[in-house]
Amino acid sequence: MAIGGGGSGGGPIGITNSFTGPAEALETYGDFAAAYTGLHTASTTTATVLSFTSGSYLFVGNFQLNGAVDPADGSLQQTTANIKFNGVSVAVITSGNGAIDAPMSVDQPLVIPPYTEISVEFDSDGTSASRVASGTLIGRIYR
Repeated sequence: MAIGGGGSGGGPIGITNSFTGPAEALETYGDFAAAYTGLHTASTTTATVLSFTSGSYLFVGNFQLNGAVDPADGSLQQTTANIKFNGVSVAVITSGNGAIDAPMSVDQPLVIPPYTEISVEFDSDGTSASRVASGTLIGRIYR
Protein backbone atom coordinates (compact mmCIF):
# COMPACT_ATOMS: atom_id res chain seq x y z
CA MET A 1 0.00 0.00 0.00
CA ALA A 2 1.34 3.43 -0.96
CA ILE A 3 1.88 6.14 1.63
CA GLY A 4 0.10 9.44 0.85
CA GLY A 5 1.65 12.86 0.50
CA GLY A 6 3.03 13.13 -3.04
CA GLY A 7 4.00 16.47 -4.55
CA SER A 8 0.48 17.07 -5.84
CA GLY A 9 -0.92 16.93 -2.35
CA GLY A 10 -2.28 13.46 -1.87
CA GLY A 11 -0.83 10.83 -4.17
CA PRO A 12 1.59 8.13 -3.14
CA ILE A 13 5.08 9.23 -2.08
CA GLY A 14 7.31 9.41 -5.14
CA ILE A 15 4.39 10.15 -7.46
CA THR A 16 3.73 13.78 -8.27
CA ASN A 17 1.50 15.83 -10.54
CA SER A 18 -1.52 13.55 -10.74
CA PHE A 19 -3.83 14.17 -13.70
CA THR A 20 -6.17 17.02 -12.81
CA GLY A 21 -8.18 17.22 -16.04
CA PRO A 22 -7.98 19.33 -19.18
CA ALA A 23 -5.94 22.52 -18.82
CA GLU A 24 -4.08 25.03 -20.96
CA ALA A 25 -0.74 24.04 -19.36
CA LEU A 26 1.80 21.28 -19.86
CA GLU A 27 1.93 18.84 -16.94
CA THR A 28 5.20 17.03 -16.24
CA TYR A 29 5.38 13.47 -14.90
CA GLY A 30 9.02 12.61 -14.21
CA ASP A 31 10.62 12.43 -17.66
CA PHE A 32 7.29 12.72 -19.50
CA ALA A 33 4.86 15.56 -20.17
CA ALA A 34 1.29 15.89 -21.39
CA ALA A 35 -1.40 18.47 -22.03
CA TYR A 36 -5.03 17.71 -22.83
CA THR A 37 -7.33 20.33 -24.34
CA GLY A 38 -10.60 18.74 -23.28
CA LEU A 39 -13.59 18.94 -25.64
CA HIS A 40 -14.21 22.09 -27.66
CA THR A 41 -17.39 22.76 -29.62
CA ALA A 42 -16.85 23.26 -33.35
CA SER A 43 -16.80 26.97 -34.12
CA THR A 44 -15.64 29.30 -36.88
CA THR A 45 -14.27 31.54 -34.12
CA THR A 46 -10.63 30.77 -33.29
CA ALA A 47 -10.18 29.47 -29.75
CA THR A 48 -6.89 29.12 -27.85
CA VAL A 49 -6.94 25.60 -26.37
CA LEU A 50 -3.37 25.38 -25.02
CA SER A 51 -1.16 28.23 -23.80
CA PHE A 52 1.97 27.80 -21.70
CA THR A 53 5.72 28.44 -21.54
CA SER A 54 7.94 25.37 -21.49
CA GLY A 55 10.41 24.99 -18.64
CA SER A 56 14.11 24.23 -18.38
CA TYR A 57 13.88 21.11 -20.54
CA LEU A 58 13.68 19.97 -24.15
CA PHE A 59 10.30 18.43 -25.08
CA VAL A 60 10.16 15.77 -27.81
CA GLY A 61 6.72 14.44 -28.67
CA ASN A 62 3.56 14.79 -30.75
CA PHE A 63 0.49 16.98 -30.89
CA GLN A 64 -2.59 15.03 -31.96
CA LEU A 65 -5.63 16.87 -33.33
CA ASN A 66 -8.88 14.94 -33.00
CA GLY A 67 -11.30 16.62 -35.41
CA ALA A 68 -14.76 17.86 -34.53
CA VAL A 69 -16.99 14.79 -34.56
CA ASP A 70 -20.61 14.29 -33.54
CA PRO A 71 -20.61 11.57 -30.86
CA ALA A 72 -24.16 10.56 -31.81
CA ASP A 73 -23.70 9.84 -35.53
CA GLY A 74 -19.93 10.07 -36.15
CA SER A 75 -20.22 12.90 -38.69
CA LEU A 76 -16.97 14.83 -39.03
CA GLN A 77 -16.32 18.52 -39.58
CA GLN A 78 -13.08 20.05 -40.81
CA THR A 79 -10.98 21.23 -37.87
CA THR A 80 -7.67 23.10 -37.93
CA ALA A 81 -5.02 23.41 -35.22
CA ASN A 82 -2.51 26.26 -35.49
CA ILE A 83 0.56 25.49 -33.36
CA LYS A 84 2.67 28.53 -32.43
CA PHE A 85 6.09 28.92 -30.81
CA ASN A 86 6.71 32.42 -29.40
CA GLY A 87 3.78 33.75 -31.45
CA VAL A 88 5.01 32.29 -34.76
CA SER A 89 3.08 29.49 -36.49
CA VAL A 90 5.27 26.41 -36.82
CA ALA A 91 2.57 23.98 -37.96
CA VAL A 92 -1.03 24.08 -39.15
CA ILE A 93 -2.74 20.70 -39.25
CA THR A 94 -6.23 19.83 -40.47
CA SER A 95 -8.52 16.86 -39.95
CA GLY A 96 -11.82 15.99 -41.60
CA ASN A 97 -11.70 17.97 -44.83
CA GLY A 98 -15.10 16.71 -45.98
CA ALA A 99 -13.73 13.86 -48.10
CA ILE A 100 -15.03 10.39 -47.34
CA ASP A 101 -11.51 9.20 -46.48
CA ALA A 102 -10.47 12.29 -44.49
CA PRO A 103 -8.54 11.43 -41.31
CA MET A 104 -10.33 12.02 -38.03
CA SER A 105 -7.04 12.41 -36.15
CA VAL A 106 -3.76 13.95 -37.32
CA ASP A 107 -0.37 13.87 -35.55
CA GLN A 108 2.33 16.55 -35.70
CA PRO A 109 5.79 15.70 -34.31
CA LEU A 110 7.26 18.53 -32.23
CA VAL A 111 10.56 19.42 -30.59
CA ILE A 112 10.00 22.29 -28.16
CA PRO A 113 13.09 24.16 -26.90
CA PRO A 114 13.38 25.33 -23.28
CA TYR A 115 11.48 28.47 -22.22
CA THR A 116 9.33 28.64 -25.38
CA GLU A 117 5.84 30.17 -25.36
CA ILE A 118 3.46 27.61 -26.84
CA SER A 119 -0.08 28.20 -28.00
CA VAL A 120 -2.50 26.04 -29.96
CA GLU A 121 -5.63 27.46 -31.57
CA PHE A 122 -8.59 25.49 -32.92
CA ASP A 123 -10.83 26.60 -35.77
CA SER A 124 -13.56 24.77 -37.71
CA ASP A 125 -15.21 25.31 -41.07
CA GLY A 126 -18.61 25.54 -39.41
CA THR A 127 -20.35 25.88 -36.08
CA SER A 128 -22.08 22.89 -34.54
CA ALA A 129 -22.89 22.47 -30.87
CA SER A 130 -23.08 18.69 -31.37
CA ARG A 131 -19.55 18.32 -32.80
CA VAL A 132 -16.54 18.48 -30.51
CA ALA A 133 -12.78 18.55 -31.16
CA SER A 134 -9.90 17.77 -28.83
CA GLY A 135 -6.14 17.65 -28.80
CA THR A 136 -3.30 16.05 -26.89
CA LEU A 137 0.34 17.03 -26.55
CA ILE A 138 2.31 14.05 -25.25
CA GLY A 139 6.04 13.41 -25.13
CA ARG A 140 9.28 13.04 -23.28
CA ILE A 141 11.29 15.78 -21.63
CA TYR A 142 15.08 15.93 -21.44
CA ARG A 143 16.75 18.00 -18.72
